[in-house]
Amino acid sequence: MDYKIIEKGTKKYIEVMSADNPLNNEQDALDLISLSWENEIRQQMLHGEVLSEEFFNLKTGVAGKMLQKFINYGIRVAAIIPAKVANTGRFREMVLETNKGNAFRVFATREDAENWLINS
Repeated sequence: MDYKIIEKGTKKYIEVMSADNPLNNEQDALDLISLSWENEIRQQMLHGEVLSEEFFNLKTGVAGKMLQKFINYGIRVAAIIPAKVANTGRFREMVLETNKGNAFRVFATREDAENWLINS
Protein backbone atom coordinates (compact mmCIF):
# COMPACT_ATOMS: atom_id res chain seq x y z
CA MET A 1 0.00 0.00 0.00
CA ASP A 2 1.40 3.37 -1.03
CA TYR A 3 0.56 6.05 1.54
CA LYS A 4 1.98 9.12 3.18
CA ILE A 5 1.23 11.11 6.31
CA ILE A 6 0.20 14.69 5.59
CA GLU A 7 0.54 17.41 8.23
CA LYS A 8 -1.28 20.73 7.91
CA GLY A 9 -0.66 22.84 10.97
CA THR A 10 -1.84 20.79 13.93
CA LYS A 11 -3.94 18.43 11.78
CA LYS A 12 -2.77 15.16 10.23
CA TYR A 13 -4.24 12.60 7.90
CA ILE A 14 -3.08 9.55 6.00
CA GLU A 15 -3.30 9.75 2.22
CA VAL A 16 -3.57 6.35 0.53
CA MET A 17 -2.68 6.74 -3.14
CA SER A 18 -2.50 3.14 -4.34
CA ALA A 19 -2.63 -0.47 -3.25
CA ASP A 20 -1.11 -3.63 -4.70
CA ASN A 21 -4.61 -5.10 -4.83
CA PRO A 22 -7.69 -2.86 -4.80
CA LEU A 23 -9.47 -2.85 -1.44
CA ASN A 24 -12.50 -5.09 -1.57
CA ASN A 25 -13.38 -6.61 1.80
CA GLU A 26 -13.69 -6.08 5.54
CA GLN A 27 -10.10 -7.21 6.15
CA ASP A 28 -8.86 -4.48 3.83
CA ALA A 29 -10.85 -1.95 5.87
CA LEU A 30 -9.30 -3.36 9.06
CA ASP A 31 -5.84 -2.98 7.50
CA LEU A 32 -6.57 0.72 6.90
CA ILE A 33 -7.85 1.06 10.45
CA SER A 34 -4.67 -0.59 11.77
CA LEU A 35 -2.64 1.89 9.74
CA SER A 36 -4.52 4.73 11.43
CA TRP A 37 -4.13 3.29 14.92
CA GLU A 38 -0.40 2.60 14.44
CA ASN A 39 0.16 6.23 13.44
CA GLU A 40 -2.37 7.67 15.90
CA ILE A 41 -4.17 9.44 13.06
CA ARG A 42 -7.94 9.02 12.75
CA GLN A 43 -8.39 10.60 9.32
CA GLN A 44 -7.68 9.16 5.89
CA MET A 45 -7.90 10.23 2.30
CA LEU A 46 -8.42 7.42 -0.21
CA HIS A 47 -7.89 7.86 -3.92
CA GLY A 48 -10.53 6.06 -5.98
CA GLU A 49 -7.92 3.81 -7.57
CA VAL A 50 -7.45 2.14 -4.18
CA LEU A 51 -11.04 0.88 -4.18
CA SER A 52 -12.13 -2.20 -6.11
CA GLU A 53 -14.95 -2.42 -8.64
CA GLU A 54 -16.87 -4.40 -6.01
CA PHE A 55 -16.83 -1.33 -3.74
CA PHE A 56 -18.72 0.68 -6.36
CA ASN A 57 -21.24 -2.12 -7.01
CA LEU A 58 -23.49 -1.84 -3.96
CA LYS A 59 -25.03 -5.27 -4.62
CA THR A 60 -21.80 -6.85 -3.36
CA GLY A 61 -22.11 -5.23 0.08
CA VAL A 62 -18.41 -4.35 0.10
CA ALA A 63 -18.92 -0.59 0.50
CA GLY A 64 -21.40 -1.02 3.34
CA LYS A 65 -19.17 -3.42 5.25
CA MET A 66 -16.08 -1.26 4.83
CA LEU A 67 -17.87 1.94 5.80
CA GLN A 68 -19.34 0.29 8.87
CA LYS A 69 -15.84 -0.71 9.99
CA PHE A 70 -14.61 2.88 9.58
CA ILE A 71 -17.57 4.17 11.60
CA ASN A 72 -17.17 1.54 14.34
CA TYR A 73 -13.50 2.40 14.81
CA GLY A 74 -13.91 6.17 14.52
CA ILE A 75 -11.95 6.66 11.31
CA ARG A 76 -13.02 9.62 9.13
CA VAL A 77 -12.50 8.94 5.43
CA ALA A 78 -12.52 11.30 2.47
CA ALA A 79 -12.61 9.45 -0.85
CA ILE A 80 -11.56 11.09 -4.10
CA ILE A 81 -13.80 9.60 -6.76
CA PRO A 82 -14.42 11.17 -10.19
CA ALA A 83 -17.93 12.56 -10.65
CA LYS A 84 -18.66 10.20 -13.54
CA VAL A 85 -18.21 7.26 -11.12
CA ALA A 86 -19.70 8.91 -8.02
CA ASN A 87 -22.84 9.92 -9.90
CA THR A 88 -23.60 6.50 -11.36
CA GLY A 89 -26.57 4.33 -10.39
CA ARG A 90 -27.11 3.24 -6.81
CA PHE A 91 -23.63 4.34 -5.83
CA ARG A 92 -24.81 7.92 -6.38
CA GLU A 93 -27.56 7.36 -3.80
CA MET A 94 -25.02 6.14 -1.27
CA VAL A 95 -22.77 9.14 -1.95
CA LEU A 96 -25.66 11.55 -1.41
CA GLU A 97 -26.47 9.88 1.91
CA THR A 98 -22.92 9.50 3.24
CA ASN A 99 -22.03 13.08 2.30
CA LYS A 100 -24.64 14.24 4.85
CA GLY A 101 -22.65 12.60 7.64
CA ASN A 102 -19.29 13.20 9.21
CA ALA A 103 -17.65 9.76 8.84
CA PHE A 104 -17.26 9.15 5.10
CA ARG A 105 -17.55 11.62 2.26
CA VAL A 106 -16.86 11.52 -1.46
CA PHE A 107 -15.13 14.39 -3.26
CA ALA A 108 -14.22 15.03 -6.89
CA THR A 109 -10.90 16.73 -6.05
CA ARG A 110 -8.05 16.19 -3.63
CA GLU A 111 -8.31 19.84 -2.52
CA ASP A 112 -11.96 19.48 -1.50
CA ALA A 113 -11.22 16.24 0.34
CA GLU A 114 -8.31 17.80 2.20
CA ASN A 115 -10.34 20.87 3.10
CA TRP A 116 -13.01 18.67 4.69
CA LEU A 117 -10.46 16.61 6.65
CA ILE A 118 -8.57 19.66 7.91
CA ASN A 119 -11.43 22.06 8.62
CA SER A 120 -14.09 19.85 10.16
